[in-house]
Amino acid sequence: MTKATQAYLVHALTASGAVFAMLAMLAAVERNWALMFLWLVVAFIVDGIDGPLARRYDVKKNAPIVDGVLLDLVIDYLTYVFIPAYALFKSGLLPGWPGWIVIIVITFTSALYFADTRMKTRDNSFSGFPACWNMVAVVIFALRPDFLVTLVIVVVLAVAMLMPLKFVHPMRTKRWRSVTMPMAVAWTVFAGWAAWVNFHPQSWAHWGLIVTSVYLIFAGIAQQVIPPRRTSPRIGG
Repeated sequence: MTKATQAYLVHALTASGAVFAMLAMLAAVERNWALMFLWLVVAFIVDGIDGPLARRYDVKKNAPIVDGVLLDLVIDYLTYVFIPAYALFKSGLLPGWPGWIVIIVITFTSALYFADTRMKTRDNSFSGFPACWNMVAVVIFALRPDFLVTLVIVVVLAVAMLMPLKFVHPMRTKRWRSVTMPMAVAWTVFAGWAAWVNFHPQSWAHWGLIVTSVYLIFAGIAQQVIPPRRTSPRIGG
């Protein structure tokens, strides 16, 4: 198999996220929220592995006809933003004016964020909350907080997109990656588990979602507060 073929297969894997987005949207229209989130979890897994594969097979060099970054952003907007916003609006968790505020705030601010050229920091973290509304929506569906609490969470995170706060990238942020990657994998498992049991209120998956979500949200901010440990120079040869 040539390098070009391998690189274009990586693009095909990325593009499959659009298929999973459509399947998730069809489930959402039928108000089958558990199935919708299962498809979004599949799309989340694809998004997690296509980046390392793209760098391994150097898609920019070997498959330059397709812009992998643009392709990824289009699919991410569907699976991270558009479909979760629709679900929050149509699920009844945010009735009346809070629902309208949520879909307007999420879709508008996320569109601006995805086009921001300062999205990534020097250590490959995200500058500002990275519009991961699919992750937020899973937790809200699992825990079902009061609608005012949900509204506050959405507004705070939307503002955080515009703030110089750091949020870790599970794959690319090197600092604490030995903890961050297992946390991201665990979050994915708990999210799939919660959706699989149709967000049963007594499921242990909910506690897993809380713990992993808190870490993934605050790890980057903690790194801004806690200076990296300096390694002492080795003495002698």
